[in-house]
Amino acid sequence: MSEEAVLSANQTLLNAITQGDYEIYKQLVSSDVTCFEDESAGHLVQGLEFHKFYFDLDGPPTGVPSPNKAHMAAKPHVRMLGENAAVCSYVRVNQKVGGDGVPVTTTALETRVWERKEGLW
Repeated sequence: MSEEAVLSANQTLLNAITQGDYEIYKQLVSSDVTCFEDESAGHLVQGLEFHKFYFDLDGPPTGVPSPNKAHMAAKPHVRMLGENAAVCSYVRVNQKVGGDGVPVTTTALETRVWERKEGLW
């Protein structure tokens, strides 16, 4: 598939995070996912449970983006690894309104490996 399809799937994933939609998130992420996260203090995390904890903090999904939270991929780069695999790297820009009402913006460098299965990324 094309780089555009990978970027679209990646944005759908970021939208699921913004909307707190764990069902969509787990459809897009392998159950045996591995990652290094800021929250894991440099330790390798395996599986979805680590991520589910953060979805549960926000309560049930609303299905719409929060006006007080946004995630976007800045400067995305996709490298296709054949027809059914791709690596997508980007700067994730996270915006939210803090408890004191002041906007906060943070960034994180992310790399995701995408695999196309049954026609879907």
